[in-house]
Amino acid sequence: MDTGTHIAMGIALGGIATIDPVIQQNPIFFTAVMAGTIIGSHAPDFDTILKLRNNAVYLRHHRGITHSIPLMIFWGLFISGIIYLIVPDIPYINIWFWTALAVFLHVLVDIFNAYGTQAFRPFSRKWVGLGFINTFDPVIFSAHIIGFAFWLLGASPVKTFLIIYFLLVLYYLKRFWQKKVLERKIRRSFYNVEGIFTSPTISQKIWRVAITTKDKFYVARANDGNIQIVDQFERTPVPDTEIMRVAKTDQNVDAFLSFSKVYRWEQTEYDAYTEVRFIDLRYRSKDHYPFVAVVKITKDLQILKSYTGWIFSEAKLQDKLLIEDL
Repeated sequence: MDTGTHIAMGIALGGIATIDPVIQQNPIFFTAVMAGTIIGSHAPDFDTILKLRNNAVYLRHHRGITHSIPLMIFWGLFISGIIYLIVPDIPYINIWFWTALAVFLHVLVDIFNAYGTQAFRPFSRKWVGLGFINTFDPVIFSAHIIGFAFWLLGASPVKTFLIIYFLLVLYYLKRFWQKKVLERKIRRSFYNVEGIFTSPTISQKIWRVAITTKDKFYVARANDGNIQIVDQFERTPVPDTEIMRVAKTDQNVDAFLSFSKVYRWEQTEYDAYTEVRFIDLRYRSKDHYPFVAVVKITKDLQILKSYTGWIFSEAKLQDKLLIEDL
């Protein structure tokens, strides 16, 4: 989920924590618990700092090890331990419980969008992205804002947010059912379907869909259950050539391939170099595929320049790939 929703969930969880009379009656204890739930609700995304290194490192590790089982345990212990050092006269186990629950909730809700997480590391490095909740879902965010308003007006935060979370569980089930209905319709409409990758939009009625069959990739848009094909490509395996082998050694390409679930490739020859491009088909927006990996390789198989990440125009991509003095 987006940062705003994660923090909103942390505040809501801090409110629910007042179900414990000790927390409810002790302002210092309440503040400590609220700090734990807010920080814990955002902690797995501290890996955003990796962007300071480069996109390849960020892409390979974001929602990876920081969302894993060992790190979930670590974040709960670390954050609650720091809070306990600052405010030692409070029951540590209570601080730890609510902080750890906030961390767990963060990782749990991230599983439901298309990006997903490696939540089952170290047992599996597979990306788990169920693809039926948008990264920013206005229903979920608005529900929390409504809950905060009731809380400010004097309503019990425990009752308020338990009701809201019960309704949100029903909402998640509804979105899951919508995805399953869409997948069944796709399987009836296409032959030899091998993979369906859904990416919900902010609109409740519109979904982005990438479909793989034995021979083709289809990029579609589903609007209120009506499936419209907007692009299709021959499903051509990546060739085992020297150029491709060199391309795959590049850190940007390697990071992209470790993450992308459905992509196509292009190879373009220029006078001084060959450009190899990998294009993720899940995130088509305004006739553009913004998530790519591109590498430029010389005739003697040296990597000149590469890039991976989200880029929303060809001009900006070429700026990233600009080679000086070529």
